[in-house]
Amino acid sequence: MFTGIVEELGEVTAVETLDDACRFRLRGPVVTGGAKHGDSIAVNGVCLTVVEHEGDEFTADVMAETLHRSSLGALTVGSRVNLERPTAVGARLGGHIVQGHVDGTGEIVARTPSEHWEIVEISLPAHLSRYVVEKGSITVDGISLTVVEAGTDRFTVSLIPTTLALTTLGLKQPGDPVNLEVDVVAKYVERLLAAGQAGQAGQGAAR
Repeated sequence: MFTGIVEELGEVTAVETLDDACRFRLRGPVVTGGAKHGDSIAVNGVCLTVVEHEGDEFTADVMAETLHRSSLGALTVGSRVNLERPTAVGARLGGHIVQGHVDGTGEIVARTPSEHWEIVEISLPAHLSRYVVEKGSITVDGISLTVVEAGTDRFTVSLIPTTLALTTLGLKQPGDPVNLEVDVVAKYVERLLAAGQAGQAGQGAAR
């Protein structure tokens, strides 16, 4: 499990395209400290497994399903990426519960800067809009953020200078893709309510 608190802004140093997958080599001095084969590291919000580790770099394989559902397929050598290691048991939950399982992608629609923060508008796939609510949590490229406004096809977030300086959201421009993971609690609640309603309907029909 992750918390959406990015530990460092890493960099893609190599991309190897395979028949139905990609292998990325990424540089991240912080997240590679103590890393070993089989460890998990979130890359732009996608939970990946460390295949090899040498110095301040690690490699990870990305299967076709992940490339299809996320924006990782758009990464090239030199791309900057948000990196986070899983949270330790007993550690503070600084953001919110993040699984590293991307639900879909959106695009940066607009950026509105101000003196002390910046409002970023992001498109929202139709199948995810019901999970996004004003003042709720959402993960954008692995960053735990609070929704400012929620529409049917887009939402906005407000970014402080630290977020702009230390994550990819300080670099991305309108048209750039971002990975989205909605709050998993909302999905569980929806599934439980649907099961309860189905059960009640079945009991009513049996009477």
